[in-house]
Amino acid sequence: MSPAIHHDPSRHRFETHVDGIACVLDYLLDRQVMTVTHTVVPQAVGGRGIAADLTRTAMDTARREGWKVVPACSYADAWMRRHPEYGDLRA
Repeated sequence: MSPAIHHDPSRHRFETHVDGIACVLDYLLDRQVMTVTHTVVPQAVGGRGIAADLTRTAMDTARREGWKVVPACSYADAWMRRHPEYGDLRA
């Protein structure tokens, strides 16, 4: 079961807590373009698909809001390459 992911638009962040540890995806928003700047999942909770869940939630939010995406974060870029169904979001 995936942990609940909270979107905090005022902080431009998607966040979840796993075993009490914060995991985040940060982005910038300029007009209708979301630039994913970094994804952080500490090693203590890594390997559980948390970064993928954060990224999918961010991409689903971008689609729902009509945003395009610049995956400046290397993880987000690799994730988008592995998930061509989100290719239409790429700015």
